[in-house]
Amino acid sequence: MKPVIQAIRGDITRIHVDAIVNAANERLVGGGGVDGAIHRAGGPEIMAECDRIRRENGGCPAGQAVLTTAGKLPAKAVIHTVGPIWRNGSEGEAELLTSCYLNSLQLAKSHGYETIAFPNISTGVFGFPKDLAAKIAVRTVTGFNSPAIKKILFVCFDQENFTLYKELLNHE
Repeated sequence: MKPVIQAIRGDITRIHVDAIVNAANERLVGGGGVDGAIHRAGGPEIMAECDRIRRENGGCPAGQAVLTTAGKLPAKAVIHTVGPIWRNGSEGEAELLTSCYLNSLQLAKSHGYETIAFPNISTGVFGFPKDLAAKIAVRTVTGFNSPAIKKILFVCFDQENFTLYKELLNHE
């Protein structure tokens, strides 16, 4: 059975799902945008686990994903994935963004999580074009076949992304 896939407009730090995805940086040190919001709302437990991952593995390369506690967030866990910085599409950005979604879904599945919420990865300060990022995200998520995952949300902070995701999902 395919999961329910929806786009909603809102704040990912307030979403009640098993796992929320954080659009992190390679050093897992928090930052601006969704990354900073997740760290602020979740509290120091998230950063403590990011510090441990950084000590053990040096961080998280682009396209990969790691899991931490959700701290004070309403989710059970945070999956940190590092999206690519947009360099005019000439350095494998589309493939790396696809990997972000696939690796996050695999991590959720391997931990038995049934519900997951994604932000719009790489479309903020990393500069990935929103329309292309939305197409990659929707294509990747709708193509992921696992009966373990029951619901996938795209949580859009801004109206532009929300409109893009709604239109793409309506055509699926």
